[in-house]
Amino acid sequence: MPVTHMHRWKAPALAVSALLVGLTLPAAAAGPASATTTSYDTTYYKNAVGKTGASLKSSLHTIISSQSKISYSAVWDALKVTDQDPNNSNNVILLYSGVSRAKSLSGGSTGDWNREHVWAKSHGDFGEVTGPGTDLHHLRPADVSVNSVRGNKDFDDGGSAVSGGGGSLTDSDSFEPRDADKGDVARMILYMAVRYDGGDGFADLEPNEKVDNGSNPYIGKLSVLKQWNDEDPPSAFEEKRNQVIYDTYQHNRNPFIDHPEWVDAIW
Repeated sequence: MPVTHMHRWKAPALAVSALLVGLTLPAAAAGPASATTTSYDTTYYKNAVGKTGASLKSSLHTIISSQSKISYSAVWDALKVTDQDPNNSNNVILLYSGVSRAKSLSGGSTGDWNREHVWAKSHGDFGEVTGPGTDLHHLRPADVSVNSVRGNKDFDDGGSAVSGGGGSLTDSDSFEPRDADKGDVARMILYMAVRYDGGDGFADLEPNEKVDNGSNPYIGKLSVLKQWNDEDPPSAFEEKRNQVIYDTYQHNRNPFIDHPEWVDAIW
């Protein structure tokens, strides 16, 4: 009798090649919820991986709250290490402007760099106290004049150019960092919101949809920060900084640098 030939189902070529050579499908094929994998997922983040929403936020708070703390005066020397210019070990890279400036020019005069609280210290009234006031995950070197323009303004799009600000913009109630720092700012703000939840004697810091929040323990705009996190993914500089803080100073991490997709998973 003649042999009957069965038609076999063929997997799509892309899937076959991916199986054969062990490739990972592109992010677009995996969808927007695809997760980043880090070497810390089975250790540091093991109690957070797989969670979303309030459960993820609570788990991350517990994880990152275990940290060493430094004094505000010690921040000067720490920033010379965390923000060192990778191309010039005598300099630091300044937030907002992107300028490389001599480590020795730290101070309060025009032309110096000083310690910028990205979560403005008046938003929750924590000042320079050990804890939120000295947390390196949101303290960055910045040009004195540019830092003064930012002041305690919330973050939002729009405004006029900041002199010496590298493309940063400002108006009466908000500040927009240059494009290369937008994601950094977003991830620093959201780290603070997870780390400081009111349970250790400090204010419960939260992002919201407002600007001009004043001294309330809020910073906006959340929707804009989320957009910045998407538009400006973590850079090698930001990732190295996170590692130095973890290894040398606070021994905790900014989870949104390791897992930027967790921003949308929580908010």
